[in-house]
Amino acid sequence: MIDPVAAWLARLALAGVFAAAALHKWRDLGAFAESVAAHRLVPEASVGALARSLAASETAVALSLVVPASAPRAAWVAAGLLALYSAAIAINLARGRREIDCGCSARPQPLSGGLLARNAALVAAAVLAALPDSGRALVWVDALTAAAGLAALALLWLAAQVLAFGAPVRIGRSA
Repeated sequence: MIDPVAAWLARLALAGVFAAAALHKWRDLGAFAESVAAHRLVPEASVGALARSLAASETAVALSLVVPASAPRAAWVAAGLLALYSAAIAINLARGRREIDCGCSARPQPLSGGLLARNAALVAAAVLAALPDSGRALVWVDALTAAAGLAALALLWLAAQVLAFGAPVRIGRSA
């Protein structure tokens, strides 16, 4: 069992990650399909359908994680998708194919062990999100705790992305 605030934090953080990933894929489904094809793991004829299915699955996971009744199942589906993505990354790393874009965000990210570590952390969050909560009644201070925790996790995620992948962070207007 897990405290309900910790469960909500894990679910909301995962929902955010999956929503952002799905939005990226839907915005440029063709580019995502090219990334899927570059992995050379499925027949060329199935790449388009697989790309659409993955984007739809990520959308469904993101939405289902915020609905208490479906959140535990959605968390396990999230863990399964992350395991699938990790297997695709690991296979291509073993083949020596690091130049492939993972297809996981709007910013190109070549395959790396860092992506595998990131996915492992997300799987751990998915397992936490799948655990039943203690049933403790939520009180007003829990909302503040959850909001602060979510903000801290978002900043930590952003910092980890910048450190791992070297992407510049721009806040405000550029000169």
